[in-house]
Amino acid sequence: MVFLSLSLLGRNRGPDEFWRKRKIFMLAAHHMGRRRNCYSIAIRSVHRALQYCTLGRKIKKQDMKELREQRIGAATAEHGINMNILKEGLTRCNILLNRKVLADLAIWEPRSFKSLTDIACARAKQDHFTATSNIETPKNVFVRGLIK
Repeated sequence: MVFLSLSLLGRNRGPDEFWRKRKIFMLAAHHMGRRRNCYSIAIRSVHRALQYCTLGRKIKKQDMKELREQRIGAATAEHGINMNILKEGLTRCNILLNRKVLADLAIWEPRSFKSLTDIACARAKQDHFTATSNIETPKNVFVRGLIK
């Protein structure tokens, strides 16, 4: 493109403005009314939506952590032990499972989770935890980590 004067060069914004606006309009495509069609309103709406999106990703992680804690707590209560006893007993037996795996086992593999709670409870009884005084010792639990 040839510019005959500096004023024409200053007025021309070129294709960059089109693509910049198009990017905003593509992000605002699902909005309603003028927030979708008017650039000055669409840019504010898109900016606010992106802020909520960023915050939502953090909240989702917190919600999933709370959900997993609740599921593990309910499953351990069903088997008659505390969640802290489960975590400490498994750690002392070198069974290192995170919250996600424990929650999935509690839901989809209840017998496997029951065996994990038995192992953790037996180790806690063997190490004389104060919280395990009223819990009965599971039978037939033989683990290499339990033999001293």
